[in-house]
Amino acid sequence: MGESEQKRIFDEWLREHKGLFFKFVRAYAFTENDRDDLFQEIAIQVWRSIPNFKGDAAVTTWIYRITINTAIAWSRKEKKHQEGRSSLVESEHLLREVNQPDPRLDWLYEQISSLHEVDRTLTLLLLDGFSYKEMSKIIGISESNVGVKINRIKKVLITKSQEKQHHGI
Repeated sequence: MGESEQKRIFDEWLREHKGLFFKFVRAYAFTENDRDDLFQEIAIQVWRSIPNFKGDAAVTTWIYRITINTAIAWSRKEKKHQEGRSSLVESEHLLREVNQPDPRLDWLYEQISSLHEVDRTLTLLLLDGFSYKEMSKIIGISESNVGVKINRIKKVLITKSQEKQHHGI
């Protein structure tokens, strides 16, 4: 594959899946610099993977696997981003397509970012409408384990939401 063909595919994938990239960047990185670094790392990994893509899986599944694996590896390597979590307002430059900020969405991403890596990933996949079966294939855990984890995540998020409403936050 020539570099011009690789660039064409990369540009197409980036255009079609940039929302997916930003979602994982927002859930795994907490400062503006870290978000920029993670986005760049994901983009590099996607670029490098293009020659290996054989079409055995859907492009979306391929992109998810690269994004998830890169975000998890990056987050393990970059422990500094866990020490202090900046306000989500710093990420607005990444999400310019959103015309008006939504405090509920900011709250949800803040809660998602506090989850364990696998739970974070499952939550994002669930929000994107993946089935338990698809999630189990992407993450590499059993379908029943996916169901158990998602039920626990929902309970945690519901409890936090109720606490927020109760305290008028």
